[in-house]
Amino acid sequence: MLRTNFYPKILFSSCFFLIVLLFSCNTEHKDKLRIAVAANLQFAMQELVYDFSERSGVECEIIVSSSGKLTAQIIEGAPFDLLLSADMKYPQELYKRNLTLFPPEIYAYGNLILWTLHEDITPNLEYLLSEDVSHIAIGNPKTAPYGASAMEVIQKIGIEKAIQKKLVYGESIAQTNQFIISEAVDLGFTSKSVVMSARMKDKGVWKEVDKDLYKPMAQGMVVLKSRKAFEAKAIQFRDYMLSSEGKEILHKFGYDMKH
Repeated sequence: MLRTNFYPKILFSSCFFLIVLLFSCNTEHKDKLRIAVAANLQFAMQELVYDFSERSGVECEIIVSSSGKLTAQIIEGAPFDLLLSADMKYPQELYKRNLTLFPPEIYAYGNLILWTLHEDITPNLEYLLSEDVSHIAIGNPKTAPYGASAMEVIQKIGIEKAIQKKLVYGESIAQTNQFIISEAVDLGFTSKSVVMSARMKDKGVWKEVDKDLYKPMAQGMVVLKSRKAFEAKAIQFRDYMLSSEGKEILHKFGYDMKH
């Protein structure tokens, strides 16, 4: 049976996510580099953009959503200068459509974790089957690569049918995180980069998911053709992401540089 406080918490989390997303999408700054960012990267990106702007003098605007939704917006003509995806599929799709200056490049490899803010919950795969666990958050596998990886794990260990009714889908990892943080769910699958951030590192308990249970999460980046005047600055940011300075920040947030 669903907890009586589940839906109010889910509603609050969803509203918070939508407010942030709508604000980001509707606040246009024509003089800023516009970077579309997969939700797993949002905390790391704040530090990356700050460091890049300090070094280069280039101001940036970050638009956060799921990789799938950002890609759909770009195909429809959204004026973004770069896409930093949580996988390679969506950057490859944009490249095939001739919407990018260069082929996709891998900037990092992501890591999947189980995370809970409930003191009486153990964040491991075996515990997903427990009667103590009623709700498990994952990103929407159709649009959020971390959700797709979480579903891959669930299917590989053979528990999809057993826990199907427990699954609560976030439209992106950002919304999935809100479900976990608000304790509307018992635990959830998310990116290691979230719990490595200063804002979240002391919240709850988490455990890395065995990397042998899901395909390597190569995260891809492309420079887009949408705004000619910003192409040089976009290339400058791409080069920064691949530099030792950019990689150092990514590593600090739990990303791997090699697989």
